[in-house]
Amino acid sequence: MSLAPVPLTNGGEVAGLRHLAIIMDGNGRWAKARRLPRIAGHRAGVEAVRRTVEAAPDLGIEILTLYAFSSENWKRPADEVADLMGLLRHYIQSEINDLHRNGVRLLFIGDYKALKADLVDLIEAAKLKTAGNTRLTLVMALNYGGQDELVRAARALAAEAAAGRLDPASISLETLGSRLDTAGLPAPDLVLRTSGEMRLSNFLLWQSAYAEFVATDILWPDFNRVALAEAVAEFATRERRFGGR
Repeated sequence: MSLAPVPLTNGGEVAGLRHLAIIMDGNGRWAKARRLPRIAGHRAGVEAVRRTVEAAPDLGIEILTLYAFSSENWKRPADEVADLMGLLRHYIQSEINDLHRNGVRLLFIGDYKALKADLVDLIEAAKLKTAGNTRLTLVMALNYGGQDELVRAARALAAEAAAGRLDPASISLETLGSRLDTAGLPAPDLVLRTSGEMRLSNFLLWQSAYAEFVATDILWPDFNRVALAEAVAEFATRERRFGGR
């Protein structure tokens, strides 16, 4: 992608882009190309997260959702999973004060309560500490899979129907949406994937029904403010029809 002028509204934001969701891909390839262990790629990826969080509000992005750890990532080698969990702990502990000071609200989606108790405690404390912030909402998808999310929502609706609290005939798009992890958040306007791959990988399947999709060949550890601006500029060229014409 080439950097193009970005159409701005009077508020300094890209028209129509409130919610950006990113599939952060390429940490392993970044490390392999440098003959480094995979954990080095993940550590460099954390720096890319920091850069993106800092840059997003300047482009008018209100919500940034990052695919941090999928429900399928448990299939990776145990030592890599342990390293990823350790990096997550370190990120929350080391960044929470700066995030709070910079007006970032932290939210988490996915079955994150299945993680180790000390990590869950950190997550809940981070949510509570930043709950009143409004400059940017940072949503981290942890132990998240779009299909699993839909199954959990279906189970919740089935339980309510079985208990007589919900008429199955009344279930609508809004009813199901209200049982998803992202209830209360607008759907993503743009889904961005790094490293050149062209798939959703079980990320926000319901929510991305009418999202625009942008892929970049940049590996996630190399992602920066310029790359983000390029993706936003590409989004600004799209005509969103939402199936209407």
